[in-house]
Amino acid sequence: MLREKVVFGPISSRRFGSSLGINLLPEEGKVCNFDCIYCECGWNKDGLGDRRIPSAMEVRAALEAKLKACASDGTPIDSITFSGDGEPTLNPEFPAIVDITLELRDKFYPSAKVSVLTNATRAGRPEIFAALRKVDSPVLKLDAPTDAQAALINRPVGEYHVADIVASMKLFKGNFLMQTMFLKGPGWATEDWLEGWMDIVREVAPRKIMVYTIDRETPMKGLGKYSVEEMRSLVQPLIDEGYVIIIKG
Repeated sequence: MLREKVVFGPISSRRFGSSLGINLLPEEGKVCNFDCIYCECGWNKDGLGDRRIPSAMEVRAALEAKLKACASDGTPIDSITFSGDGEPTLNPEFPAIVDITLELRDKFYPSAKVSVLTNATRAGRPEIFAALRKVDSPVLKLDAPTDAQAALINRPVGEYHVADIVASMKLFKGNFLMQTMFLKGPGWATEDWLEGWMDIVREVAPRKIMVYTIDRETPMKGLGKYSVEEMRSLVQPLIDEGYVIIIKG
């Protein structure tokens, strides 16, 4: 399964173009409060060997060195993206690291966007919300419209309620991106799943919606992926209503 250094890439991303990644979690392990059946980092239980989380100063040193090298080489960077081996907002210095990243972005690549991929479980916390509001693209995940369906897909660790995620999304007043994985299989992408998910989209009204399907090996075997055409057909009602939807196969 995927394991990343503190700063990695740039890589060619389906959603962000030339993306320089920041991993705020263990380099050889995984720390996440989800255990998604499709996670390219594998199951949580398989990422217990390394639990060391990088400090803000370590991130600064690694990011500055990489940005300086990329700028010297003329390497294009469209997005500096917080992703990595689990949920980035679990790093206790996440707000400070966002400030460091914005400072270094402005110095070396002022036209690049700063993006954060998060499962949104901590987005309602004041310090996390404030940090996410500072970046160009806060990308908040919602894979299921009900707690029962989230339990099947995301396998949350501890208490999780879709209603809490919706409440956190509303705090952004539409200035965020919503990310959803589309899978083929029992319990998800059914008619009731789709209707419930579209109702939430209408309720939180994100500025963009990212719909995608599996692209790499998944820890749960036998998962089915959708084609771009199939996903477009599923979300066509929202497109017709004027929502901006990015569809990636």
